[in-house]
Amino acid sequence: MDLSINIVTWNSMEFLPDLLKTIMSQTYKDFNVLVVDNGSNDGIEAFLREEYPSVTLLRNPRNQGFSAAHNQGIRYNLDHWDAAEHGQKFVLVCNPDILMHDRFLENLMRVAKSDDKAGSFGGKLLRAFGENLGDEVLRETVRSQIIDSVALNAHRNRTVSDMGAGEKDEGQYDDLDEVFGVTGAMVLYRASALSGVRYKDEFFDHDFFAYKEDVDMAWRLQRAGWTCRVVPKAIAYHYRGMYGKEASGLWDRVKNRRKKSSMRNYYSTRNHWLMLLKNLSFTNGLLGLPWILTYEFSRFVYLILFEPSNLKAVADLFKLVHKMHKKRSQIMSSTDVSNRRINGFFL
Repeated sequence: MDLSINIVTWNSMEFLPDLLKTIMSQTYKDFNVLVVDNGSNDGIEAFLREEYPSVTLLRNPRNQGFSAAHNQGIRYNLDHWDAAEHGQKFVLVCNPDILMHDRFLENLMRVAKSDDKAGSFGGKLLRAFGENLGDEVLRETVRSQIIDSVALNAHRNRTVSDMGAGEKDEGQYDDLDEVFGVTGAMVLYRASALSGVRYKDEFFDHDFFAYKEDVDMAWRLQRAGWTCRVVPKAIAYHYRGMYGKEASGLWDRVKNRRKKSSMRNYYSTRNHWLMLLKNLSFTNGLLGLPWILTYEFSRFVYLILFEPSNLKAVADLFKLVHKMHKKRSQIMSSTDVSNRRINGFFL
């Protein structure tokens, strides 16, 4: 098999059966499916044994987080593939709340196999809107034309957002090709690229636990000289609500953030800073300094006023500085591209 589809689950049976149906109906067939479960108690083991015995299941006794669980899956893949063939082997990191168009893999893998300079690939993610998903009779899924993400959009303040999020898909991104990176909800990695940015037993940064690890990975792959390509003809759907554009104004962003869980906001804040510590070179940081300082000052004031409990992200940041310094040293020593190229994504 040239492709492993890796899915991390945590009480995800609301979504997993539908994802597996769309996987098994793909026109591209040269793949295996690996599920890494983070201590679910929703009957996933019995379900897979009965309905999908060909799916490999790795079970963790507790929630290890996105990063560690996907690292388990990637290590499993690389250990079962001949190292000499890693250049033509691929891992598709996939959220359980995804639905694939039946030609998704065919379109994505055609490009992946034709471009050995690219280390990661993504399709066009549109939003799916589900109602009564727990009810076999009343459940309904709307596959919308609202964009969830076509790529990771890097900004001058060194933050990253989902390109196109909330826009109606009218083909405005169909000419998109090389980008900074793509969302970790659905991203294809070349095995040799993952091996090239490996730190000990880590591919995704284990210390991130969850959130921003896909951006960190995209940044590291770019520094290592790998490009990232988008294949707009490869279409999939992501359950994340179908209405509304990505918040643009300051107050809209504040309201959007306050809708999210405190834990998500904590990891998002802390991991953003960890990512900068690891990946931001002196030159790149100097060029973006006015925008970075403005944004980070605003973020800190926001935490003080609205999320004082998440100020612990600052203390936890300092606890991890030494580990991040070691990882940064490896990243910077193996950089294979110019600062100008990296900075070009943040303009």
